Amino acid sequence: MALAATSAAPLYRQVKEHVLKHVASGEWPMSSRVPSENELVRELGVSRMTVNRALTDLAGEGVLVRIAGVGTFVAGRSAHTHPLQIRNIADEVRGRGHEYHARVIRSEVVTATVELARDFELPRRSKLFHTIIVHHENGAPVQLEDRFVNPSVAPDYLVTDFTRTTPHEYLIQVAPLQRAEHILRAVMPDEESRALLQMPANEPCLLLLRRTWTNEAVASAARLHYPGSRHEFEGRFAP
Repeated sequence: MALAATSAAPLYRQVKEHVLKHVASGEWPMSSRVPSENELVRELGVSRMTVNRALTDLAGEGVLVRIAGVGTFVAGRSAHTHPLQIRNIADEVRGRGHEYHARVIRSEVVTATVELARDFELPRRSKLFHTIIVHHENGAPVQLEDRFVNPSVAPDYLVTDFTRTTPHEYLIQVAPLQRAEHILRAVMPDEESRALLQMPANEPCLLLLRRTWTNEAVASAARLHYPGSRHEFEGRFAP
């Protein structure tokens, strides 16, 4: 189906209307992958530059989500997390009816820096467990979890298979939550974090800093990065 070059509407706008028609009809439902740029070029008989402009516009308008190296998808509702609740990321994803999986990037024993020793209220150069895990929703990365754990609180942390269970699930069993501290920031991710979350250049992250205590000891300290375009925090509070 070639687009009409004689139409008063610019070609990129006709491409946008073509995509919007398929989304509105339900033929391309929420979270479904839309045809690639090359597929649309062949189908519509326009240049790749025209298709790219149309898809970029629709992504900016919140109709589509573009993930480098993965594809372009019809946007659904942004994932929501309550800023003060501690929930299991796997339960959040599955609660939206989506598929969850995790990829472990790093699992190691480290020596605490001065800052980490202070955060854990431990002597300098104490040993800590450290993991970096990317959590995925329908194949797309939605959270980068960079976590340090107190070995005295969770001695089997590093031998746990975090592709089958999450750090949250493990820690809630061995180190029941006593209290927690949350700090929420908007930040620009470093290059490694941007690559792991498959984020475009210049997109900010939502960063949640979380410390948890059990039996008066700091159990864990986590840096949780969320892509700004794919996540929002939502909560209701009463005085």
